[in-house]
This record gives sequence, structure tokens and C-alpha cells, in this order.
Amino acid sequence: MIDRSEATRRILAAKEAAGLSFAEIAAAAGAHEVWVASALLGQNTMSRVQAEATGKVLGLDEETVAALTRDASRGSLGRAVPTDPLIYRLYEIVQVYGTTMKAVIEEKFGSGIMSAIDFSMDIQKKPDPKGDRVVVTLDGKFLPYRTW
Repeated sequence: MIDRSEATRRILAAKEAAGLSFAEIAAAAGAHEVWVASALLGQNTMSRVQAEATGKVLGLDEETVAALTRDASRGSLGRAVPTDPLIYRLYEIVQVYGTTMKAVIEEKFGSGIMSAIDFSMDIQKKPDPKGDRVVVTLDGKFLPYRTW
């Protein structure tokens, strides 16, 4: 049995060899491309049907397909400030605007949290004469704080 990190290594190598995009793999798996990318990177768990469809399109062995169905170990960044420029900019957005986002959300909804379980994300490319723009849309269910 291989661990999720070895499965991810194999999956990314197969993806590169096949020349497929996350969107193409997602179409085969019958799920959203962002969620599929997350599952392939070890951050979510696929159903057996999704894993088998992914395995077929990527030519994965059964051991790697099985790894896609095992519980994920979420949270791959660790505690240090990320050094990858793209991930750092997302981190910077939360550092600079996190309290602003929290204040506006709580003003609109009350005291609570946005679900990271009942959550979706979409990433689109928006052409712009000054350079293409990244459009990230987050859609999470609001969960008010309760007294337990």
C-alpha cells in the first residue's frame, strides 16, 4: 500500500505524460476541476467510481487508484510563511484583508464561520489588456456560532 504523497507523485507524473489538464481529468471523474485537482494533490478523497475513472484516463495502477479513495490528510502548507510566489500572494491577501473579510461577513451574517466542508471554489481566466486576471470565486455555507 502506498501513501498519499507517493500517489500524488505518481498521479502528477501520469498527468504530465498524458498531457491532460485538471479540467479534462475532472470531466472523466464527473466532478469540478478545482475539487479534482485537490483530490489528486491528496487534499480530498474520491469515491471509488471517481478514482477508477481518473485511473482509467491517466493509466494509473490499482495501488494508486486505491490511494485516491483513502482519507485525505488536509493542510499541506505547514506553519511557515509560504515561499512559493503564487501561494504567498494568496496568504498575503488573507493577512491584509482577512480581518476585513471577517468584519464584513459578520456584519452581513452575524457571528459565525464559513464552512470549509460545505464549500466550493471556482477559478477562471479573465482576459485584460494589462495582463490576464485570475478570478477566484468562493462559495461557502455560513455556520452561525451556537452555544453547545
